[in-house]
Amino acid sequence: MSSFAAQTKNELARVESPPCCQRAELSALVRINGTISLHRRSIALDVSTENAAIARHIFSLIKGLYGVHPEVLVRKKVRLKKNNVYFNRLTSEAKRVLLDLKILQNGEGLTQTEGIAPELIASPCCRRSYLRGAFMASGSVNNPDSGSYHLEIVTTYQDHAEAICRLMNRFHLHAKVIERKKGYVVYVKEGDKIGEFLSLIGAHQSLLQFEDVRIMKDMRNSVNRLVNCETANLNKTIQAAMRQIENIRLIERELGLEQLPARLREIAEARLKYPDITLTELGQMLPGGKVSKSAVNHRLRKLDEIAKQLRRHTEG
Repeated sequence: MSSFAAQTKNELARVESPPCCQRAELSALVRINGTISLHRRSIALDVSTENAAIARHIFSLIKGLYGVHPEVLVRKKVRLKKNNVYFNRLTSEAKRVLLDLKILQNGEGLTQTEGIAPELIASPCCRRSYLRGAFMASGSVNNPDSGSYHLEIVTTYQDHAEAICRLMNRFHLHAKVIERKKGYVVYVKEGDKIGEFLSLIGAHQSLLQFEDVRIMKDMRNSVNRLVNCETANLNKTIQAAMRQIENIRLIERELGLEQLPARLREIAEARLKYPDITLTELGQMLPGGKVSKSAVNHRLRKLDEIAKQLRRHTEG
């Protein structure tokens, strides 16, 4: 995970919200990062994360909402980076918490709720909080300094991924779902939509950093486009001037410039004298005073036609 993503999650772990929003946020965290097992013939729940700030946040949410103290465990990963993994473990109260968070439901025995329970996200603030919890659980976002924009949330089950996608698109974020080996990914690739998402979930400091980098990148791209455009125009101007001079030299050799009408002779002599200047500047150098760019262009086209006739005559 990029340092920018970790920074964003640390910021989100400090966001304070009312109880209804805390419940939605905790439900997303538990749904994505929770593991349900049997412990002494009753349900046990472990909620894991590699982020210490999020682990503390999960502990505070469970304690504040349900008045219970989860057992906190720390283990070191065996493979790869060997990071610490933090667990908030519930045993005796796990069933009550899972039912209240609408992760499990009572019917013909206990079953997992499909998608996201509507009552969890009935209000806009709770919808934003659910997305905040989902991002803290398994979200990532590219560092804005990188070459592309990409934000994603990973979840194990297709129905949950599609529900998160629908929830994001209620805020017009243009989210999509794709299947990968380890589950389903909800992703957003547009820079402005990623900025909107960060604002929605309360990551305001990260949003400012994200937008600062975007603005600088856009400015650099605009400058590069402008330079490229100016370079292309300059190349066209140089190539056109070289062609004009070539035509005038041909006329001078084969016909003589003194044989040309006065206006054409003036423009031919001026172009030979000033090979690098633009048509507008060339018009200002003519003896008759300022001549418009279109008039200069018209005269040069006439010289071009004369040169073509001379070439055809020579080749013939």
